[in-house]
Amino acid sequence: MTAVTDTLLTALQACDMLEIDGLHAFDFSLDDQELLIECMDGRAAKRWSFSLAQVQAATFDPDLQSWTLKGDSGEHRLVCMSAFSARDEEEDDHEDA
Repeated sequence: MTAVTDTLLTALQACDMLEIDGLHAFDFSLDDQELLIECMDGRAAKRWSFSLAQVQAATFDPDLQSWTLKGDSGEHRLVCMSAFSARDEEEDDHEDA
């Protein structure tokens, strides 16, 4: 979950997966100029691009635990998530031994 005091920029740097407008996106990149998000919706590839200024202007909705991000194509709802992998579980098992 994202703390209210975090910025979207901070949350993006710590997450593995995004949900944008209800679609899960594993393929996203963030650099010093823009946020690029790509995912598949059925057979259609969807892509979003947000400037750094748009990312910095995003607002957090504590009730929905998501960010409202305004881009060139309108307003989008973004959820930052951490993904699980089998490798993570293996590492935990070795630490317990």
